[in-house]
Amino acid sequence: MRGHCILSHGFESGPDAAKVAALAGVAERLGWGHERPDYTDLDARRGVSPLGDVPARLQRLRELAQAAVARGPLVLGGSSLGAYISARIALEYPVRALFLMAPPLRMGPLPDLDAPAVPISIVHGWDDELIPAMEVVQWAHARRARLLLVDDSHRLAANVPGSAEAFAALLSTLQA
Repeated sequence: MRGHCILSHGFESGPDAAKVAALAGVAERLGWGHERPDYTDLDARRGVSPLGDVPARLQRLRELAQAAVARGPLVLGGSSLGAYISARIALEYPVRALFLMAPPLRMGPLPDLDAPAVPISIVHGWDDELIPAMEVVQWAHARRARLLLVDDSHRLAANVPGSAEAFAALLSTLQA
């Protein structure tokens, strides 16, 4: 194995969602181990916040990252809320890269999105109804991230294959 990828689904989605499933297929094809945590139980905790139990999501990913780092190079990736928690946990553990789809830059009372100085690849929709594309452009620019803006909304449903290609490009740069 070249390393390990942890791929986190978005809010009210699941580990078998099209985007994270496509990324897992890319990881496997390129010789990376992978896992797709299930956060659906935490998303259902609406009494904690409108987005479920985000601190518990962070803790679940924290525990998985801690175990994965011991096995070799780690890449974190995710969609929407999954992208947010991936970037936040990457600040705590040594990761080789981040792959963020439709990343929320702000999450209410939680810290704004930040990321370590590692290769970052982002896929974002020009017509994202939740996170303005130009704000993501500015965030990506400040970090010199690779950014793919696509003709799509927040769900990126029309760009699953393109997202998988962008993930493959990121993993390929780590293998060189």
